[in-house]
Amino acid sequence: MNNLDKQYTDLLQDILDNGVRKEDRTGTGTLSVFGRQIRHKMSEGFPVLTTKKMAWKTMVTELIWFLRGDTNIKYLVDNNCHIWDGDAYKRYVKWVESPENQNNKYNIVKIPISKEDFIKTIKGNDEILKKMGKRYCDEFTKQWGDLGPIYGKQWRDWTYLTREQKEDIDGIDELICGVDTFDGYRYYRTVDQIANLIRELKTNPDSRRLMVSAWNVGELDQMTLPPCHYGFQVYTKELSLEERAKWLQDNKGYDLLVGNLEHDHIREVVENESPTRAISLMWNQRSVDTFLGLPFNIASYGLLLEIIAKEVNMVPDELIGNLGDTHLYLNHIEQAKEQIGRELSLEERKEIYEKEYTDGMKVQNDEWLESKLKTRDIPTRTREPYPLPKLLCLDEYHYLMDKELVGEIPFVEKIEKFRPDFFMLENYQSHPAIKAPLSN
Repeated sequence: MNNLDKQYTDLLQDILDNGVRKEDRTGTGTLSVFGRQIRHKMSEGFPVLTTKKMAWKTMVTELIWFLRGDTNIKYLVDNNCHIWDGDAYKRYVKWVESPENQNNKYNIVKIPISKEDFIKTIKGNDEILKKMGKRYCDEFTKQWGDLGPIYGKQWRDWTYLTREQKEDIDGIDELICGVDTFDGYRYYRTVDQIANLIRELKTNPDSRRLMVSAWNVGELDQMTLPPCHYGFQVYTKELSLEERAKWLQDNKGYDLLVGNLEHDHIREVVENESPTRAISLMWNQRSVDTFLGLPFNIASYGLLLEIIAKEVNMVPDELIGNLGDTHLYLNHIEQAKEQIGRELSLEERKEIYEKEYTDGMKVQNDEWLESKLKTRDIPTRTREPYPLPKLLCLDEYHYLMDKELVGEIPFVEKIEKFRPDFFMLENYQSHPAIKAPLSN
């Protein structure tokens, strides 16, 4: 069952019907509503939209980038992911065109290089390397490829604490994965929120503090773009034996477990070979580019839930998105209407039937054809959703995650070995992609 696409297209229609016109920082303008929610049961399939083709590898690459704690677009560019290019380039152009830079007689940069050359320099393109040299490209990338302390920095390296406050927490060091540093003026601490989350899930899964935040108020002014999805929380619950038996049947190919738990040998199989808990994830988002951004957010947090669940041996349960300013950019209106689609006429449905089931031969008996349309799975809309796909992970990923093969490797070390091609979608069917401009 694919209820996800319906929720999403209903949200698009909601914005078109009820959105108010608002201006925004990009100058594009939006239609906006406030306070919406997406809910998806992971047992119904992996949450990637089918009413338009999604750039799967791009989304996976970005999530791995976040998890690595990286904030430089170099990793993204090297993996052909370009969704943050515009933000980095905009920051560079703003600096080049600033009065301070233009009036600096020692600065030879007076006119910004093109965006294409900017990305080539970050990537270390052979042509650029030959012309400018590796040292120049490395320094350029370090300075202009970095986006400031955005998502990855906050997830893996949250910084806080002044010298005066330090003595207050000396007694609770064991509660936080953190490092104290003195820079000559103050003490500060960096905290790995992802490591904390995994540890708490393994040792205290009923905690109500299983949260990760990217909204570090003290560093917002250093970020190229303050976080749109600013935090997430996970929640676990114990599974009944019946739920565990069903999970084994659905995921491990076991038969005749559900309904036979009164037999000791079956009960033993279920108790020994199935996870004992389910895990859900809820993310919060202050600002939502509903046409381009939200489909990525849904799939990204769905994948994050799957990865965390695997690490702590739990069953992915529910994915929930709480959405604040939920908007369509004005230059996405027609694209949204296309994705929502329309009802197909009877004649259009007949044409589909004749093409797919009769090799294009016309069927003269309309009454007989209409009866067939009721029994065949003929679409009723121009972009009718397909069944959701299943997530598949390559053997290398399982090797990293399965403790019986590699022992207790810390999760944060495993992250460093993740590759975008570790994760694939099985039976992903979709309608064609719909292009739309990205507003930076």
